[in-house]
Amino acid sequence: MLRWNGWGEEATIYPLPASAARYLRASIGEGRAVPDVTFERAIASVGASGLVAHPAIRTDSAERFHHAHGQSLQDWVSMRAGCFAPSPDGVAYPATDEEVRAWFEYARRSGARLIPYGGGTSVAGHVTPRAQDAPTLTLDLSSMSRMTGLDETSRLATFEAGATGPQIEKQLAAHGYTLGHYPQSWELSTVGGWIATRSSGQQSYHYGRIEDLFAGGHVETPQGILDLPALPASAAGPDLRQMILGSEGRFGIVTRAILRVQRVPEVDRFHAFFFHTWEEGADAVREIVQQGIPVSMLRLSDAEETVTTLNLSGKDRAVGWANRGLDLLGYREGRSLLLLGVTGSRAIAGAAYSNAKVVMRRHGGLPAGETIGKTWRKNRFRAPYLRNTLWDAGYAVDTLETALPWSGVLPAAAAIKNSIRDALASFGERALVFAHLSHVYVDGASIYTTYLWRRGADPAETLAHWHAMKAAASCAIVAHKGTISHQHGVGLDHAPYLQAEKGETGMRMIESVRDALDPGRILNPGKLVD
Repeated sequence: MLRWNGWGEEATIYPLPASAARYLRASIGEGRAVPDVTFERAIASVGASGLVAHPAIRTDSAERFHHAHGQSLQDWVSMRAGCFAPSPDGVAYPATDEEVRAWFEYARRSGARLIPYGGGTSVAGHVTPRAQDAPTLTLDLSSMSRMTGLDETSRLATFEAGATGPQIEKQLAAHGYTLGHYPQSWELSTVGGWIATRSSGQQSYHYGRIEDLFAGGHVETPQGILDLPALPASAAGPDLRQMILGSEGRFGIVTRAILRVQRVPEVDRFHAFFFHTWEEGADAVREIVQQGIPVSMLRLSDAEETVTTLNLSGKDRAVGWANRGLDLLGYREGRSLLLLGVTGSRAIAGAAYSNAKVVMRRHGGLPAGETIGKTWRKNRFRAPYLRNTLWDAGYAVDTLETALPWSGVLPAAAAIKNSIRDALASFGERALVFAHLSHVYVDGASIYTTYLWRRGADPAETLAHWHAMKAAASCAIVAHKGTISHQHGVGLDHAPYLQAEKGETGMRMIESVRDALDPGRILNPGKLVD
């Protein structure tokens, strides 16, 4: 059973080691474990439904509360404090294209607004209802999770939009294939959500981002059906797939996706390297990518994340030995950890590792074997569960990300981290801030920043601290001409900064497509554009 007020399955616990607790106390102070409300108290905040009655709509308070939030920090504060306003007025579970189409007609007749809902994993407010005069109906697509076709000759698989990462991989594995799209939310997020927010998986350098994997599909819009043929390439005008990618449920609801799949690889390994500095590591990563060496992942942690990762592992003895060994070898304060993935045939993976190692040694990289990589792989989908444990211990944690050309990556990373620290310092509090380069390209890289801080004395204080840090970091991103979102979409949280990236003309283009496909503003109000 999924948690009602946190991440993931109730049965999965990610304990906080004693050494990690000591590290957090030393870094940012004693956590404030403010009691949260009970589930009974939380659902008491759900008011009466304003929807026109329908036998397929669930209007009980528990169902509506479960669909009132994603996983943004604002959502967390609201669900833990039991103060959601508003919740959706009802929830429906369409199982076919025709049923989705019927809900459009219901919305037109009743004046309702519709929010498409996949796995509820959004960290930017995509599924959170807005306060408005019209009632809201959430369409949960979890009943649409089948693989409906597999063209092995073309390596194209068709999935219904509600399929989660595990459901996709299980159905493909039965035929010897994989999609290879592994965002950290993989266990719960859906292919429809990936498309709607332009998701990126952890091994996107090998498998591709979702826009590379999304070959075509079927979209239900308020103005009619939009079928996107799966063509390898086309010069027939603008690519309509690109209009649906990242559209966040404003243009229509994706009900089926045709995806490019691969054979399950012979080799899928993760190796660790240490660098004297983050800067030297970044130079090595950039050279590997620009040489075209076919690795599958390059994840480079800064010094703060390297130290924090080791301290949060709970393996005190092993970490102590590792630190002493690295010190003796000259990898002291400021050292940076790189995880290198190699995926594919044995020959290609072996050659990729050998060639990458040559580059890394030229930049001072020290090979550290596969143990760290195996541990990371084992825990990569468990890491979000630590958020539950940290909250209970009195700490809040959030992430944000951007991408920009190589020439601006390191200056932007420093500015983002400093902006978060300075914003919280204005409240007399300390933030633990660290970052890594999570996705790399020939011309640039993404910066993924994590920040932890003590919860406030009450929910309003925690939220005020978050607003200050989020705004400061977003302004730093805009000032350094980075994208406001590399992989988490826009939703509510990033909408104020979108025009700085798209410009006035670009915003009018987005709005005109929305008006053409949804002139009645039925779909997901306030997200992406308002």
